[in-house]
Amino acid sequence: MRDVEELINDHIANQKAGTSQRSKLKLLVPTVGNFFTPLLLQDAFMYQDSRRFISSRRFVPPSFNDIRLVLNTAQIMSLVRSGPIELMTFDGDVTLYDDGESLTAESSVIRRILALMGKGTKIGIVTAAGYLEAIKYYNRLRGLLDAIHTSELTPEQKENLVVMGGESNYLFRYSSSSPDRLATVPRHEWLLDEMKLWTEEDIVELLDTAESALRDSVETMRLDAEVVRKERGVGIIPSPGQRFAREQLEETVLLTQKLLELSTVGRRLPFCAFNGGNDVFVDIGDKSWGVQVCQKFFGGIDGSKTLHIGDQFLSAGANDFKARLACTTAWIASPAETVALLDEIKELDQLMEFKRK
Repeated sequence: MRDVEELINDHIANQKAGTSQRSKLKLLVPTVGNFFTPLLLQDAFMYQDSRRFISSRRFVPPSFNDIRLVLNTAQIMSLVRSGPIELMTFDGDVTLYDDGESLTAESSVIRRILALMGKGTKIGIVTAAGYLEAIKYYNRLRGLLDAIHTSELTPEQKENLVVMGGESNYLFRYSSSSPDRLATVPRHEWLLDEMKLWTEEDIVELLDTAESALRDSVETMRLDAEVVRKERGVGIIPSPGQRFAREQLEETVLLTQKLLELSTVGRRLPFCAFNGGNDVFVDIGDKSWGVQVCQKFFGGIDGSKTLHIGDQFLSAGANDFKARLACTTAWIASPAETVALLDEIKELDQLMEFKRK
């Protein structure tokens, strides 16, 4: 772990010097991207080893989950030590609540998010759910929004929560005066400069191309599905009472993604084709843009001070994957793991405060 940590530090030094192509890590792993912070892998392994007893096992080698959790700990250790974490963004399904469910008042994650907001951390919920109406987000996030409304947070702290819907297409901010606890932020107030170049003609053309690819998949694999077209997205959902097989979902995502990548408009306009667990959607933009919008909206927060927490980081049909381009990330597998991660951040933060005294 120490050797890999040193390789990453060498890569970061080369990044800063503009010579990342020459780093030892780049030679070993040509596809490696940029790092926003060092990763404290040695300390993280010791931390997780004291909980998962990885080095004590005789027959079971380190698993994928062991490594995933070590990396999460290494990332948050680095963020806490260089602290504070200024912005924390969350996926919705499987991260804050179970797939297809909503965030209810009983959720353990709510009081932890309120504690973060009380310390000044900005919160963004960056979700693929693309709705024009605030009421639909309120129905998904009712427990959290109502808890903020009745909390002792200051009015300024309460407004430090935003919801970015459709990956990067609709922005809402907490509003105590709204019956839905959210108010729409006009698009011209938050669009990034690059996003202003996305024309309506290109958006329609890309969605038309995606819809055609999705219909081809429905016909080829004889899926019992309905095509859903939205303002900034298009997808297929199963007919009532039906479920898609994982292989059908992945085939549809990969086919649609490849056809869009080969199209002229797909080279001009960013998009995200993803597997939603029992549906497939294509959205304009992706979560890297959504996180960057949140960073800009809160005054220009750097990627090294931002943590995105999500469950979809496998490259095939995973929409949290692109968030890695905008900030540091943590890969969780359930809402319970999100709670455990936030508790870990609190524990490490308290330890740092103790050391400073």
